[in-house]
Amino acid sequence: MRFYVDPGRLRQRLSLQAADQPADGLGGHALVWREIAVVFGLIEPVAAKSLVEADQRLTRLTHRVTLRARDDIAAGMRLVKNDRAFLIRTRQDPDESGRYLVCQVEEDEP
Repeated sequence: MRFYVDPGRLRQRLSLQAADQPADGLGGHALVWREIAVVFGLIEPVAAKSLVEADQRLTRLTHRVTLRARDDIAAGMRLVKNDRAFLIRTRQDPDESGRYLVCQVEEDEP
């Protein structure tokens, strides 16, 4: 079955970023995000979950992001749009044609 997406809908400009963990000089590591590429995609909300952890109410927002296929996208990277960051949890080629990737992402603090 062919996965169909209108390529014209892939119009949201996103920064694809990977995490670096350089030494901070004190024996630890700092988390620094560096831009790999600018890509265009379609962001679709999937779910919002409200959780209680450590006596705090947390909301987890998940989305589905459709992009043109790339070999350099992996779980653990993130996509950033303006002041919103989306951590990539999974990626898949929905019809194994090599045309598109669908990433399941979780919204996080930028």
